[in-house]
Amino acid sequence: MSIDGVKIKKLRVHTDIPDVQESVTKEGFLMEVLRDDDNLLSKFGQSTFTVAYKDTIKAFHWHEKQDDLWFIASGRAIIVLHDLRNESQSFGLTETISAGVDDYKLVLIPVGVAHGYKVISEEPVLLFYHTTKSYNPKNPDEKRIPYNDSRIGFDWESIV
Repeated sequence: MSIDGVKIKKLRVHTDIPDVQESVTKEGFLMEVLRDDDNLLSKFGQSTFTVAYKDTIKAFHWHEKQDDLWFIASGRAIIVLHDLRNESQSFGLTETISAGVDDYKLVLIPVGVAHGYKVISEEPVLLFYHTTKSYNPKNPDEKRIPYNDSRIGFDWESIV
């Protein structure tokens, strides 16, 4: 079972052909990450970029007003989601999603779903996330839950 409202868009990787090929030792690639006809974001607020290194755990937080849309561009991570919404059919459910190099995807995390991740690759994770609201440092829409909260009960050590 998946958490209600979470959407995942698998991304297609296309060969990127350079204009000058003689000196190229490895082909690059391109992908359309987010399109206006994907119907993933109800509105655009902000894009943010972050870098995290092997074994880093960034968890948990959740939002009351904004959806998050995550894209891991480099490295690999396990994303952990936990549904805090009492009215949801998936209330209390925890879901893990693998993402990153060779498994590119967008993950839509709706309002009320706690989220975090652990970097599992030697290569750093380059994470872009898009939100439906801009960050307001005077009144942030970010509620924190400790990564080891017993109500969620997620075993981060099981992720290697």
